Amino acid sequence: MDAKVVDLRWGIRDTEATDHLTTELCLEEVDRCCKESIGPAFVALIGDQYGPCLVPSQIDEKEWEVLRARLTARPSDLELVARHFRRDENAVPPAYVLQAPGTGEACEPEEATLSSVLCSGAQEARRLGLITQRQWHRYHRSAIEWEIERGLLSSEDRDQRATVFLREIQDLHKHILEDCALRMVDRLADGCLDTDAQSLLSNLKAHITDVHPGVLKAHRLPWSRDLVNPKNQTHARYLKELGEQFVARANHQILEHLRELDMARQEMAWLYQEIRHHLWQSSEVTQTFCGRQKLLARLGQQLRQDDSKPHTPLVLFGVPGIGKTALMCKLAEQMPRLLGHKTVTVLRLLGTSQMSSDARGLLKSICFQVCLAYGLPLPPAQVLDAHTRVVQFFHVLLHTISCRNFESLVLLLDAMDDLDSVRHARRVPWLPLNCPPRVHLILSACSGAWGVLDTLQRVLPDPEAYWEVKPLSGNQGQEMIQLLLAVAKRTLSPVHTDLLWASLPECGNPGRLRLAFEEARKWASFTMPAPLASTSEEATHQLCARLEQTHGRLLVAHVLGYIVSSRHGLSEAELKDVLSLDDEVLQAVYRDWTPPSKELLRFPPLLWVRLRRDLGYCLARRPVDGSTLLAIAHRQLVQVVRERYLSGSERAERHGVLADFFLGTWSQGTKKLITLPLVGKPLNLDRKVAPQPLWFSDTVANLRKLKELPYHLLHSGRLEELKQEVLGSMSWISCRGISGSIEDLLDDFDLCAPHLDSPEVGLVREALQLCRPAVELRGMERSLLYTELLARLHFFATSHPALVGQLCQQAQSWFRLCPHPVLVPLGGFLQPPGGPLRATLSGCHKGITAMAWGAEEKLLVIGTQDGIVAVWDMEEQHVIHMLTGHTGEVRCLKVFAKGTLAISASKDHTLRLWNLLSGQEKFTIWDGSSKNLTGPQIWSLHVDEAHKVVYSASGSKINAWSLDTAELVFRILGDASDPWMCMAVLDSQSTLLTVSRDGVVSLWNSATGKLQGKQHVSSIKETPACAVSVQKQGKLVTGFSNGSISLVSSEGDRLLEKLPDAVRFLVVSEDESLLAAGFGRLVRIFLADSRGFHRFMAADLEHEDMVETAVFGTENNLIITGSLDALVQVWSLSEQGTLLDILEGVGAPVSLLACCGALVASASWQSSSFKVWDLSNAHRPRAPAPFLDRTGLTAVSHHGSYVYFPKIGDKTKVTVWDLAEGEEQDSLDTSSEVRCLEVAEQHKLLFTGLMSGVVLVFPLNSRQDVICIPPPEARKAISCMSLSKHEDRLAIAYDNIVLVLNISPGDPCPLIDGPRYTFYTQPPETISNVAVLTDYHVIYSMTNGDLFLYECANSKAFPLEAHRSRVTCVEVSHKEQLLASGSEDALLCLWDLQACKRKFEMNYTSSYCRGVQCACFSKDDKYVYVGLKDRSILVWSVLDGTLLTVQFVHAVVNRIIPTISGFIAPTRHGYLIRERFQCLLARASQQDPHKNFKKAVWMVKSRQREALAAAAGASQDLESESAQGNESKSNKCSQVCLIV
Repeated sequence: MDAKVVDLRWGIRDTEATDHLTTELCLEEVDRCCKESIGPAFVALIGDQYGPCLVPSQIDEKEWEVLRARLTARPSDLELVARHFRRDENAVPPAYVLQAPGTGEACEPEEATLSSVLCSGAQEARRLGLITQRQWHRYHRSAIEWEIERGLLSSEDRDQRATVFLREIQDLHKHILEDCALRMVDRLADGCLDTDAQSLLSNLKAHITDVHPGVLKAHRLPWSRDLVNPKNQTHARYLKELGEQFVARANHQILEHLRELDMARQEMAWLYQEIRHHLWQSSEVTQTFCGRQKLLARLGQQLRQDDSKPHTPLVLFGVPGIGKTALMCKLAEQMPRLLGHKTVTVLRLLGTSQMSSDARGLLKSICFQVCLAYGLPLPPAQVLDAHTRVVQFFHVLLHTISCRNFESLVLLLDAMDDLDSVRHARRVPWLPLNCPPRVHLILSACSGAWGVLDTLQRVLPDPEAYWEVKPLSGNQGQEMIQLLLAVAKRTLSPVHTDLLWASLPECGNPGRLRLAFEEARKWASFTMPAPLASTSEEATHQLCARLEQTHGRLLVAHVLGYIVSSRHGLSEAELKDVLSLDDEVLQAVYRDWTPPSKELLRFPPLLWVRLRRDLGYCLARRPVDGSTLLAIAHRQLVQVVRERYLSGSERAERHGVLADFFLGTWSQGTKKLITLPLVGKPLNLDRKVAPQPLWFSDTVANLRKLKELPYHLLHSGRLEELKQEVLGSMSWISCRGISGSIEDLLDDFDLCAPHLDSPEVGLVREALQLCRPAVELRGMERSLLYTELLARLHFFATSHPALVGQLCQQAQSWFRLCPHPVLVPLGGFLQPPGGPLRATLSGCHKGITAMAWGAEEKLLVIGTQDGIVAVWDMEEQHVIHMLTGHTGEVRCLKVFAKGTLAISASKDHTLRLWNLLSGQEKFTIWDGSSKNLTGPQIWSLHVDEAHKVVYSASGSKINAWSLDTAELVFRILGDASDPWMCMAVLDSQSTLLTVSRDGVVSLWNSATGKLQGKQHVSSIKETPACAVSVQKQGKLVTGFSNGSISLVSSEGDRLLEKLPDAVRFLVVSEDESLLAAGFGRLVRIFLADSRGFHRFMAADLEHEDMVETAVFGTENNLIITGSLDALVQVWSLSEQGTLLDILEGVGAPVSLLACCGALVASASWQSSSFKVWDLSNAHRPRAPAPFLDRTGLTAVSHHGSYVYFPKIGDKTKVTVWDLAEGEEQDSLDTSSEVRCLEVAEQHKLLFTGLMSGVVLVFPLNSRQDVICIPPPEARKAISCMSLSKHEDRLAIAYDNIVLVLNISPGDPCPLIDGPRYTFYTQPPETISNVAVLTDYHVIYSMTNGDLFLYECANSKAFPLEAHRSRVTCVEVSHKEQLLASGSEDALLCLWDLQACKRKFEMNYTSSYCRGVQCACFSKDDKYVYVGLKDRSILVWSVLDGTLLTVQFVHAVVNRIIPTISGFIAPTRHGYLIRERFQCLLARASQQDPHKNFKKAVWMVKSRQREALAAAAGASQDLESESAQGNESKSNKCSQVCLIV
């Protein structure tokens, strides 16, 4: 909320304070304050002076004649009046205008005489009834009364926001006659008391008291000759009381008005304000619209023709000022007549408001308005969080409106040049390039050197889409001038008319005509102005010259320079503050007089108001961030201002002052030196400019500072300050992110990075980019942003101390003071910038089913389950086209024609050909013989670019279609009882080859579709499962259900390999020299040879789960594989299958991989998100190097110094990874596959549970004396192991057997004794988890969710209440009194082991992914740390089951190990999480960390409270009879808490 004090008479000379222009401006400002203020709008200080009556600046002709008649008898008075007024016949009606005094004239005495003459004439005319009382007031009121009238008395509702302070001096009447020099009252020229003025003042006070007594605040002071002396104690006390009263009154007025606003505020107030703004602007523009009737008729005809069919948007273009905006507004006004009265019209005058200045705000407001207009669901919060999702929602919304046969929708977007994201852009990603039926999009853009039209012509190449707006005819231009003059109540004399049109021969440019009108409206009939400029540029220069002549070049240059230099415009308060910091301006202003205060120095506001009035329509007012900002309305004037006032060093100087202002350098009492001409010595004065904190309150950010400061620091050349105050400030980054979005932060870095030679800035920018998935999933929240950046940048804090190191220190300082429960990173553990992950992108569509690159254009095309084809620009990382049309899942995608065309096949039995550059659909092919959507769908596509044919195959049908005409070339129908499973077009042999379910190979001519022969696959009695064509060899590599791989060709078939499992996929490299076959968890690589292929490597590439897909790198040196466990693995083929990296997918099975150069995209059918990796970083060493564990079977020792996990490619070995060095330190040979690992930290032992059933125990400090614990039965694999908290007991669990052993100290190694106890569980369920206590109690869970407590000493099993799904972890507290058990349904139970009862049932469910992965108690047993399958870590309170905090860590955590203050946890990303849990004020603020949770619910149930409630209910039933007379009491709130 801005507080602006408007006192136009401050800081100027008395002669300027009392002239008629100043009074007019003051009255205008009073009106503006009353209109705009939400609190105090008008404050009057009334003493004992009334002030002189004013001379009217203009007198209407009839009124003049009346006054003249009254003055006829006094020739000298008549001559005085006639000398000061001249008749202006250009006014409508004609009027007499007061003439300004000449330079150097002493005007005060004569003006006083003129005033008295007019007063007497008006008095007599009023007495005779010749003028009204209101006319009489014009001559008998002082400026004080006029202002009070305007601010208080003119409207009944203004008393709510007005205050009048009345000062009354006791016994003043006794002293005013004694001393004629006493200036506290009105006096005549001879020093005598002006009794008329005193009488008028008394009447004014009485009138205020009668009408608005509530606004009066009276102060009665005793008489004193030095009463106005600040040193007078009475005067000082009076000023203090007045100040306190003003503050109290202002607070009351503001709060009352805010209360009214809250009551009237609507949920969509921001939207209604946006719509009203553009409608008001439109109504203003169309007032003087003329001509263009033929163009409007042609546009209407075109819209009606396009209404029933798909069509391109329309673009209206023309030179600046040609009238495009007026035409767009007129179109919007006439749309009901053109397309029907129910047509929904959405108009946006781009750049005139905050939401219409950038694509994000524009699309948001349009989507909301359209949804409300058609009664459709509003876009949800998850869509609004990401701009790409808003773009997709917008495209789908237009398609929905068209498909549902709603009323027509027309979107009019004027001035595309003023949209930030369009300028200098290669593409306009949100722009629909093809409108569906009943949806129309009309744009306007400037032609010439502005560049936006060129961008539109690139993306909309259809020449018929462009409509040029041409100049008006000569008659229409004259009509426009006449309309403007009529609105302004002006006309032109014949001489002036001739002068005007002589300067504008045949001018039809409305902008130029408007400039000419603004000059001509000032012409009085008795003047002869200079000729006007003939061009718009010259006219604009002429306007600037006139302003310079009136206001001084320096003031005009600096004011216009500041407005043009601002990023989004300046509010009036900001502009006046900036001018108050400009020493050059202040020195020019106070050249001839000294400022009124010795403590402060400000720019006189009157000088700005005068300039603002003369600028008139050249200033645009834009509502932005709750303020109204001033901007230059016309591009031509902006260009001229830059040429005249912002060349050379002047531009940097303007930005420098603006930077100082938004930094708050000279605010809050900080004084600034200046030397004024009349003083001659430096003065250190307070400029009283507004402070600029980042936050005005806990929830209100300083949005103006956030948006303007980086821009001004950059362009003023203050790059070090830019890095310190903005890019290297966590306070700035968090404020910008929380008050805006992650996109706003990235925009700031993108703005500054090209001008900074700083790799650190790039690191921070990339770290912010990597934060996007967490922000979209959890919402922007301060602790999330601090955690993300600290956990990613901590790796570089030492190597890059200047910026990254400072950010990390600031983040750590914030965490130390954070009042909320929070997990504090103690080191880096999230993927750091500089790694392979380039982006995680998501849309508002369903899962991704097809994916292909357009390499030449760097486009990624994806098909989705809901039929959308989205085209992503991977350089800009945003959607450029949302291609709608399919009504079923997209099954296949092929990109061809150098990445410019794509064809998609869908379950809806259609093929659609798309132009990827324009986003237009070229044609649709119905590929089914009937519209039976349950029949076989298309499962294969092949594009023959040479013959311009596309082949589509389904179960028993192959079609060939022409890519030029979309006509059917041929159709092959097969046997429905033996459908084809594989199809390939072998271009080199002009052969089409199919393999059926029963192994029949058919050969067809690919040009004619004629059958050339049939054969059976020899010696293979399996069902074909997958295939891939090898064009160079003319063969189809076919994989079968039992593991066979066969090379099929026209010459026969040959068995290539027999795999031990079904072939899941086959892929070949781009040059067809390599073949990969996926089966089970393995991928086998083959190398091409003369006979086909042979095995390339001895060892297969192994995943921990089923392999779903693979792709070769472009240079054949890499293969990338994806598996069911959401992991992407990168293997080096040049190093014989060495695993280079393990990448975390999108949290769902990796079903799609696509490669383009060094870029690889991974996606899943189960997720709308996909990731893009830059594998050029895969070979580059990273600091620190992550450990490559795929199994999740990790153990940690030496307080997080070493990590142990099964070796990649050989699970019979355990890798010992040194985290500090980032390298493998050792390898332990176990001779059998490792199933589980446990570390005894105190005893320094590593327990390895093996597939053979053996447990090998390795001392951590030596590699000798390995202990072997044999299994109870031969060849039984170990399921899990557990150590007691004191590390004196070991439990080993097999399928249904548990061994309990003792561990005791020994020399040189601890002794392992036992098994002390052995017990069996009931089949067929097997043990999933086990935990052991020092007292030989064992807790174990079964795969069906059952949970048991087994007492070894007594051989008794106590069943605990079962989970509803598989138990994934059981963990005992350190005092062994509590148990935590977690399951796959996201349920965590807390048990009292002594009572064998459940204390709490804690549930956290995310729609993204469900299930508990691991858990542990804190060292003091106050908290439970829980790792979830949705890649989050939770902290629950053991005391009451409260969820204290949630942290998204981007990777599944398989083990959490408590430390003194927190925990450590290895992740699938190969990093070790080290965190401290800090809980300063958990109860006071436990809700704060969860306020931004999305897609998640958490719940706590207390069994103890349930029992108490049940007991209380039973007791109430027993006592109900005796309690009938007692008043009933409400129950306490439920203990079930939900956060949605």
